[in-house]
Amino acid sequence: MKKVFLTSIILISYLFVLAQEDEKAVQILNQVSSKTRSFKTIEAEFSFTMDNIEVDIHEANEGTIKLKGEKYQVVLPGAGLKIYSDGETIWNYMEDGNQVTISTIEEGNSDLMDPSSLFSIYEKGFQSKFIEEKKEGNKTLYIIELYPDNEFQDISKISLAINASTLMIDSATLYGTDDNLYGIHVKKMETDKSFPDSEFVFNATEYDDIEIIDFR
Repeated sequence: MKKVFLTSIILISYLFVLAQEDEKAVQILNQVSSKTRSFKTIEAEFSFTMDNIEVDIHEANEGTIKLKGEKYQVVLPGAGLKIYSDGETIWNYMEDGNQVTISTIEEGNSDLMDPSSLFSIYEKGFQSKFIEEKKEGNKTLYIIELYPDNEFQDISKISLAINASTLMIDSATLYGTDDNLYGIHVKKMETDKSFPDSEFVFNATEYDDIEIIDFR
């Protein structure tokens, strides 16, 4: 679950260019990709849901993400989860248990979760399909579906809603192969704010009696 969760959070602000199978989808995604690349930093507030009808699971949380190049920080207060990466190391802190696990990017990350590789993820075999253009309130949304190849076993499909006027992601739905449905909606986004590099490094000294599990 954690892998699919982090994948969905990163998709808030980092979009990838996809295989050239649907010309309209690729054109839109190229525009979104170009725009997100132009920002030095991104900060967003989002809502996150996970549903599984079969086992009657319905979870909802809100959180924030900060991105600066290959660095990122994800905070999900309701789940007691904080994730930090300085581009080389990943810290996953769980409030329940007061525990942090530390790993390198190579050990703790897949290509799909790594912001540094998402703009070239199409080389791994993603396909895209333009579904429709629709109105939602005062917004016009482009709906595009993404289909990963067998390399990414956790997800069978991703449905993106892209704001036509801002060319930014409005929401994403991830269909897990575990029958879980993951939804994320961007509530607010700010760009080009100034973040010190220390924002992307977990500081264990701020936590009393913390358990540190280092896999490096």
